[in-house]
Amino acid sequence: MPIGTSGTRIEPFLLRPWFSERVWGRKSLLPWYGETGTAEPVGEAWLTGPQCVVETGLFAGETLADVAEELGGDFPLLVKLLFPEEKLSVQVHPDDAMAHEVGEARGKTECWYVLEAEPGATVALGLKDGVGVKEVEAAVADGSLESLMQYVPVAVGDMLFVDAGTVHAIGPGVVLLETQQTSDVTYRLYDYGRPRELHLEKGLRAMKTKTKAGKIAPRAMDGFTRLIEEQYFVVDRFEVASGEVVMTLEGDGCLVGVAGSGVVRCGEEEIPLKKAQTVVVPLGSGPVLVSGDGLAFVRCVAPVQVGELQL
Repeated sequence: MPIGTSGTRIEPFLLRPWFSERVWGRKSLLPWYGETGTAEPVGEAWLTGPQCVVETGLFAGETLADVAEELGGDFPLLVKLLFPEEKLSVQVHPDDAMAHEVGEARGKTECWYVLEAEPGATVALGLKDGVGVKEVEAAVADGSLESLMQYVPVAVGDMLFVDAGTVHAIGPGVVLLETQQTSDVTYRLYDYGRPRELHLEKGLRAMKTKTKAGKIAPRAMDGFTRLIEEQYFVVDRFEVASGEVVMTLEGDGCLVGVAGSGVVRCGEEEIPLKKAQTVVVPLGSGPVLVSGDGLAFVRCVAPVQVGELQL
């Protein structure tokens, strides 16, 4: 149920990121973050995760999961920053149909917006032509699965679509802003010998030999750049050299600062927006004004027609 139909207007609020320790992550997340609260490698900063704590407004001090439960809804997008120091596993995510079969709320379709990329950085996105379940199973057994993948060079500003069922992997040398369905269901097919659980049976069921995964060309819109528009999310980039922009989100969403700083205003509320910070904008918040000087931010929105329970 969207907030707009709950009878209570919920104004935007700032969320504190939650840092996820990963074997493939980094000890330092500078210049994005200083302290992470752990000495272990961090691979992901969850920006709209259920554990993220609200820092402003009516729900200050509560987690996003608490807020969703109180409102009888669900925040449909999990937005993260990814910081790989080493290769992620070769993995695949289920679509909605398979997720429901195995008792999960939803599948996991995602996209990656490249914020940093070293020269020569690549991601593995999909299988080579002619590769099927038998070839993947055999390659997992003999350690050659990487040779069956298609590799895509990436640069700052690239947007990549990763629909459910795409066998994929992320290499080092990048920082990615990931927007996905709210799900943490991942089936590892191959993990370079690291002692982590694999999910071969489910992964082979989930994988598709042909998907729509790949780079998405940006589109110039009226005052912003549309990076991707898919069933589960719409992602746009805004540049506010000076002055302000006004917007109304057509679904639950968030604003993520990627450069500079600014302020988000809605009603009486005034919220700072800085690099690597996230402001959640629930459906029904009304017009939102964003002002800044040299501010760049990304807007991630879940279209209402998806039919999810939403905030």
